[in-house]
Amino acid sequence: MTAHADKRLQQRGVPPLIIRCLRDFGERVYDHRGAVIYHFNKTSWRKLEGEWGREPVRRLFADHRDAYMVVSAEDDLVITVGKRFKRIKH
Repeated sequence: MTAHADKRLQQRGVPPLIIRCLRDFGERVYDHRGAVIYHFNKTSWRKLEGEWGREPVRRLFADHRDAYMVVSAEDDLVITVGKRFKRIKH
């Protein structure tokens, strides 16, 4: 994780558990500029609920449904983390 991503993680209140779940369950979208954007969508939420159960996921992740992270495709470093306000285009 880059220093920038670590700083954004703290500033935006995104727990490290969300980062792990984004990497394991989130949808991957290539941005065609050398990075991959991980975000949650309906399919990824269903996979997460199937793995952990519906209620725990709703309680733990209620404030983080719109979280995303940008990862370098070259060296697999997390570049930044945030919460999206607009749709991620494919």
